[in-house]
Amino acid sequence: MNSKEKAIALDKKDTLQLFKKEFVHAENEIYFDGNSLGKLPIAAGKELTNAIENQWGKNLIRSWNDHWLSLTQRIATQLGRLLNAKENEILIGDSTSVNLYKIIFSLMASEKYPNQLLTDELNFPTDNYILQGIEKHFKAPKTLCLAYPNTTEAQLETIEKALEENPGILCLSLVTYKSAYLYPMKRLNQWAKENNSIIVWDLSHAVGAIHIDFEETQTLAAVGCTYKYLNGGPGSPAFLYVNKAIISHLNSPIQGWFGHANPFEFSSEYQAAEGIEKFKAGTPSILSLVALEHSLSITLKAGTQEIQEKSKALSQFMLDEIERELLPLNYSIESPRDTQKRGSHLSLSHPEGWRICKALLEGNNK
Repeated sequence: MNSKEKAIALDKKDTLQLFKKEFVHAENEIYFDGNSLGKLPIAAGKELTNAIENQWGKNLIRSWNDHWLSLTQRIATQLGRLLNAKENEILIGDSTSVNLYKIIFSLMASEKYPNQLLTDELNFPTDNYILQGIEKHFKAPKTLCLAYPNTTEAQLETIEKALEENPGILCLSLVTYKSAYLYPMKRLNQWAKENNSIIVWDLSHAVGAIHIDFEETQTLAAVGCTYKYLNGGPGSPAFLYVNKAIISHLNSPIQGWFGHANPFEFSSEYQAAEGIEKFKAGTPSILSLVALEHSLSITLKAGTQEIQEKSKALSQFMLDEIERELLPLNYSIESPRDTQKRGSHLSLSHPEGWRICKALLEGNNK
């Protein structure tokens, strides 16, 4: 059986194949960048048109009460189902960077954990910028950035030793952006707890592509974006998760209008809302939220366990082809070969990688 025949046979057995019709596809399109920007769901496009032409265009300000004020809570409920979080533990809004700032700052200010910040060289650069800025604000020890023998995967013993010797607040990307290395979430959460520490997980390159269970993994805090595998659209709002076990100890550093206990009383004095609502800040991004609500419904219907299993199958098929066709041409695979250690994207390298990418782009435009 050749590669094409194998692909056709796998397609016939694919339990998720019917979901393809839920998305917009250009003619003869081959798209490999879902880990950067997800595709447009057809239903989201239709609902955006309705929100613009009817809710905004005709109903105007009445749409706040009729449609929009409840939108963030509806989406937070969807995300709670997706990630197995309890009610009022997830907030939708702002960017991943803003949410990471809010949670790390509030953890530092709470003094619930030692004021040592930790990260590693596989983390997304922006996350480390946030930590470096907060470190200066609190005049804390220099952020400890863990290094490993290579950038393909983390060395768990290095992480565990660091938390044992320098307990504090560790920020990691559950799936790394460079290699797609997947951390053992539960193991590290348990180790952090045993060593008077907490891990704040960035789920941006994981959520929607792999199965994540906050309850089962004993996760206490996380942030993530929604425009990659959740298909929320460019710049769609991020989310913030805080477990109820610690939320009473935390206070948001941004005392915004929507974080007030009674925002529409327009009080001159700030009184924080209870629970996760205290981390709200400004006015919700309605048009992005409209698109996201319908995108999430597709992911929930498909199921993240099923999506992760298909991801593994697709990745393995791709790896087999890469090994056969590209490794002899001086390409290298920069992702873990073990599917248990890998998220949903593959990374390749080549000495002429930049020129190859340019050639692929130019070829697509001819």
